[in-house]
Amino acid sequence: MLKDKVTDVFFDLDHTLWDFDKNSALTFNKIFNEQKIEIELTDFLKVYVPTNLKFWRLFREEKITKSELRYQRLKSVFDTMGYNASDDLIHLLSEEYINHLSSFNTLFPNTIEVLDYLLPKYKLHIITNGFQEVQDKKLRNSGIYNYFNQIIDSETAGVKKPNPIIFNLALQRAGALPEKSIMIGDSLEADIMGAKSLGFHTIHFNAHKEKSHSLSPIIYDLQEIKSFL
Repeated sequence: MLKDKVTDVFFDLDHTLWDFDKNSALTFNKIFNEQKIEIELTDFLKVYVPTNLKFWRLFREEKITKSELRYQRLKSVFDTMGYNASDDLIHLLSEEYINHLSSFNTLFPNTIEVLDYLLPKYKLHIITNGFQEVQDKKLRNSGIYNYFNQIIDSETAGVKKPNPIIFNLALQRAGALPEKSIMIGDSLEADIMGAKSLGFHTIHFNAHKEKSHSLSPIIYDLQEIKSFL
């Protein structure tokens, strides 16, 4: 039984506890209205969501910088949609997006319930590839900051998941052993394979409705964690 083996529970943040897609859509709706961008939001998001994932992968693989990620994902979407957006507008939207993103704080269903359930039993931590200033605001504004003992972000670590350095830093800060730790996240590559390579137990939160696999247990609702821990 996992509950007899685990002392420390490590969560990813975006797409795992904090509903990135929903909060991102609300943010774009706000800034498009403010800047009078005449694009149908639904059409924009159909292109943006996969494009953002593509550029995040490049960022995770150290192939682009943070500023390139924030600029290129918007530039690529506007170009694909045939919308004539100047560089000044793209930079403005990029900045406004980051400024407002953490003001929307939709969590996945049952997040608070599950954190309340786990907190008396385990030490809880975050390992995120997000940017420190943004992730800190998300945690605080959504009311879940105080659940976590250690919060490790890729800017602090200097590397991104699945690099073992960030997982080792998290273990060191938490004072935890990998065989007594579990990683729960949405990314098969960054969270599950990254953590498993160091000996973590893992649970894949299948937020993107990916195909079934045998790499780790799969859940589709956070409250399913209770059946493991």
